[in-house]
Amino acid sequence: MKRIVPASLKLSKIKLLRFGRDFKPDQEVILRDYLAIERTRLANERTLLSYIRSSLYLMLGGIAFFQLKSFPDFKYLAMLSLFFSAIFFIIGIYRFTVLKRSLKTLYYNSEAQSRNKK
Repeated sequence: MKRIVPASLKLSKIKLLRFGRDFKPDQEVILRDYLAIERTRLANERTLLSYIRSSLYLMLGGIAFFQLKSFPDFKYLAMLSLFFSAIFFIIGIYRFTVLKRSLKTLYYNSEAQSRNKK
């Protein structure tokens, strides 16, 4: 039995966070510049993973504070920890997407400038 999926729900149409390259190396870009962009892209991914790791640690700490029944005052600390966990996660995703978009436009602008010089 074949399932029919509407075109709006196809995975190829959905924008997801991709960790791969958004650009292909071109002959007009100097190798040094291409490698600098690659290093920055990898550092950006590493920073995102650090934000996610910190967010998970804060979430685990908040859950652990909720489990302490003999200390009812720790519930406020647990809620604060869960709140900061969500904030860290949102900030990490935001910074990742902003820098990724910036790198993409920087690459395409430098490519257009090198074409105009020729």
